[in-house]
Amino acid sequence: MNDDSPTGPRPVTKDPVPAADSSRVLGPEEIRRALTRIAHEILESGHGAEDLVLLGIPHRGVPLARRLAEQIARAEGRPDGDDLTELYGSLDITMYRDDLRNNPTRAPSPTRIPRSGIDGRTVVLVDDVLYSGRTIRAALDALGAVGRPAAVRLAVLVDRGHRELPIRADHVGKNLPTARSERVHVQLVETDGADAVDIVRPAGTHSQEVRE
Repeated sequence: MNDDSPTGPRPVTKDPVPAADSSRVLGPEEIRRALTRIAHEILESGHGAEDLVLLGIPHRGVPLARRLAEQIARAEGRPDGDDLTELYGSLDITMYRDDLRNNPTRAPSPTRIPRSGIDGRTVVLVDDVLYSGRTIRAALDALGAVGRPAAVRLAVLVDRGHRELPIRADHVGKNLPTARSERVHVQLVETDGADAVDIVRPAGTHSQEVRE
């Protein structure tokens, strides 16, 4: 059959590219509850907020650290609006990443440490997703350049497994079994306009049940 018509060749149509499959695993209320639980775990493990510093790893670790600081301050009976600059800050790890050679244009983020420093204090590193462990290794190196804490702990909203280094989180909002081909997409109001955690799978793969 000839594809030509009196008005010219028929347009060639292509099959649409299949969209990636995603599953919502945490919504705003689940994230709020997870952070509340983590905040209480941090207080219980350290017997209070004295000498405690939360350092968020940019980008989404920073608003998570701030939220945890607010939860901890509230649990300690501090008034709303109290100055929390001595309780939380941010730790840039750009220059300590082991993939910097492959990404030389990566822009550094601000590091903000409480005025009293971190020497002799308990530092809780805060991040959104724990995966290979390489980001946390870089954070430990960056922390060592800032001071000498008495102890270092790790709090993450999601632990998706597949560790490449012997690093584990002390406080986890949710454990998500994932395949390496899958992606955990975290959104926060402060950075993305909404609170959500989705598992994004390549097109053509089947959804798997997510277990705690």
